[in-house]
Amino acid sequence: MSSQNPSAAEKILKGDKLSIARAITAVESARPEGAALLKEIFPKTGKALVVGITGAPGAGKSTLVDRLAAFYRAQGERVGIIAVDPSSPFTGGAILGDRIRMQSMSMDPGIFIRSMAARGNLGGLARATVDAVAILDAGGYNKVIVETVGVGQDEVDIVKTADVTVVVLVPGMGDDIQAIKAGIMEIGDVFAINKADREGVLRTERELETLLSISDRPDGWTPPIIKTVAIEDRGLDSLAEAIQSYANYISSHKNELDSRRASVAEHRIIEMLRDRLLRIALNKSVGKDELRRMAGAVAARSRDPYSIVDEIIERLGI
Repeated sequence: MSSQNPSAAEKILKGDKLSIARAITAVESARPEGAALLKEIFPKTGKALVVGITGAPGAGKSTLVDRLAAFYRAQGERVGIIAVDPSSPFTGGAILGDRIRMQSMSMDPGIFIRSMAARGNLGGLARATVDAVAILDAGGYNKVIVETVGVGQDEVDIVKTADVTVVVLVPGMGDDIQAIKAGIMEIGDVFAINKADREGVLRTERELETLLSISDRPDGWTPPIIKTVAIEDRGLDSLAEAIQSYANYISSHKNELDSRRASVAEHRIIEMLRDRLLRIALNKSVGKDELRRMAGAVAARSRDPYSIVDEIIERLGI
């Protein structure tokens, strides 16, 4: 297409914020033009460092993301931020709290901020998040930070796609136990103890060190523990250094890097396939009204769910 009338993909590759925002909306809504755009820009992705930030509510993740983004900007980096709320777009802590302060940063042309939520969709949030990361990557954002609200399975799936995952804990909240239960210990590449000016920080650090000493990572990396006080900008340089250290480490171990990328790609393909098949099944084989009647029959024990699923699959011709 001519330079006088550039395509949406060309605008994204030039870093046009409005085109990037529209593209993310398209993929979030699973519109056909979103898929077409992704196919076009995908060869231009893979340059950004994707940092996943997760941890229990109340750990100060939003403040940490806000200050880390400002730190990167001071170094001349372009920063994309995706804040993921798997539960609701109206959760007070997720969007109405720290997000408002963070939005002041969005006026910076070198920063792009987007909140994403499930909005009642059956699955697809992890897929849409990864697609949004790809759009920001193609748009020239050197650092893309993905922040998740909690430490459930949705968040684990999302941060699995990050190059570096930072698990944020806070003294005195028993986050280490929550982290173990959610499997977060297995995916954390860097651990940040935020609000480190609080009492109990040394105990939390010792507990983490003990947990990490009995953890076995296939890549041989020992996750560092960084103490931060994000609201005072303390420890951010050490955190950024730890993030980069792991990125450098994995890059220097080609076998592990290839394995990790292949694992992420496999995970992404499966998520996309699951989402696409689910949409086909619901849209083409059974409508909402019929699905509701089927559910009523199962609830009344007049039908079993196994036979219903078999019937839906048979309608698909599989």
